[in-house]
Amino acid sequence: QVQLVESGGGSVQAGGSLKLSCRASGGSATLQYMAWFRQGAQKEREAVAAIFRRGGTAWSVDSVKGRFTISQDFAKNTIFLQMDQLEAEDTSKYYCAADDRLRTEHALKWSLVSEYKYWGQGTQVTVSS
Repeated sequence: QVQLVESGGGSVQAGGSLKLSCRASGGSATLQYMAWFRQGAQKEREAVAAIFRRGGTAWSVDSVKGRFTISQDFAKNTIFLQMDQLEAEDTSKYYCAADDRLRTEHALKWSLVSEYKYWGQGTQVTVSS
């Protein structure tokens, strides 16, 4: 059973930076896609960024382009989310997600919660203005 463990959350002032990590274990060698989602208080879970592990292709939502960067250490089954120029609106619990199904349509559906079978417990990011 794949397990995802996030780390790196915390509190920061607006304009600051944080780097999140997510390490996969327990069958992680089969994972095709890994992603970051976030969920603010009383809000729906939304996609932030995702990466195709073997190809390295990455996707991100417009609201974080130029500020957040997703990357990976393939050998360590770990993905990262470098978050710069943080804004109060980025305050959320950030979740790591992963899936082991290789699908060509994933490039169009990467931001859907339903595309990911495995989820971490989340790490809180709080940005004060």
